[in-house]
Amino acid sequence: MLFVRPAGPADIDELMELAYLSGRGFTSLPEDRPTLASRLALSEQSFGGQAAPADAWYVIMLEDSDTGRIQGVAGVKGAVGQHRPHYSFRVMTLAQYSSATNTRFDHNALVLVNECSGCSEVGSLFLRPGKRQSGAGSLLARSRYMLIGTAPDRFASTIMAELRGWFDEMDNSPFWDGIASKFFRLPFEEADRMITSTDGQFILDLAPRHPIYLELVDKAARDAIGAVHRHGVAALRMLEKEGFTRSGLIDIFDGGPTMTCPLGNIATIRGAEQCSVRIGDTAGGEEMLLSTTDIARFRALRTEARREDGQIWISQDCSRVLGVSEGERLQVSGAI
Repeated sequence: MLFVRPAGPADIDELMELAYLSGRGFTSLPEDRPTLASRLALSEQSFGGQAAPADAWYVIMLEDSDTGRIQGVAGVKGAVGQHRPHYSFRVMTLAQYSSATNTRFDHNALVLVNECSGCSEVGSLFLRPGKRQSGAGSLLARSRYMLIGTAPDRFASTIMAELRGWFDEMDNSPFWDGIASKFFRLPFEEADRMITSTDGQFILDLAPRHPIYLELVDKAARDAIGAVHRHGVAALRMLEKEGFTRSGLIDIFDGGPTMTCPLGNIATIRGAEQCSVRIGDTAGGEEMLLSTTDIARFRALRTEARREDGQIWISQDCSRVLGVSEGERLQVSGAI
């Protein structure tokens, strides 16, 4: 049985392995042990209520209950842009008109902005390659919203998600090669490392201060604006099903899109209810997403269960994995 649980310092080796597997451009999973160890320590503090809500970073692991093998990871940040700006490019249309020639031109341009500060963020979603088509991705992704639903007052009214941008068959980013690298003058890997392991001052120092007119940019870079990595298409579809929409913002390094949704409009959260646990026969039930209601001992899984009259009937194995007994309450969300 696959289930989701909080991550902590003991998971460092598994998280490092997933970081290596995630490949080039997965900025939120750097191949840097001290950075990831610090994140896991913060995760433990966040689940324990020892981190301020805006500073919290909840890391969750997808685990196989039979083997103990970690199959994936995801995360939820309490807020972005609190201690350093969270920069993006906004895709804008700039209109110019000359009365002398009676001519109007609309120019598409990228403008550096800092619009996401204070938003909570869901991200870092990565699965082992063999698990991407098994429904595990949906379980892991939706578990982030169940986590938010356990304590919505800890999170912002707007939830954002950044998707990895497009990389070609040679694993190069056309957006980086054609636009971003002209300003940062660093290898992509070095800039990628610095975004997670430094205070980000280099972005403020080097990022363009003026609009970038896209007519002056090569076609491959233009086509990559807002495009999603081939491994991120499923994540995009899941976000759209939840109610997320494109914000018009893109990542300053790889051009991937930023999606946003009001917390109360997220389908998994909107459709969830709390039910009292009963352990026994689940015949006649349906597949549901279940999670504990206490963020400190958060667990989530998808299983066949039967819901009636404010009660949820689950199996003994399910109760064991979730760590709940009869009479306790679970958060329940059906299909979306």
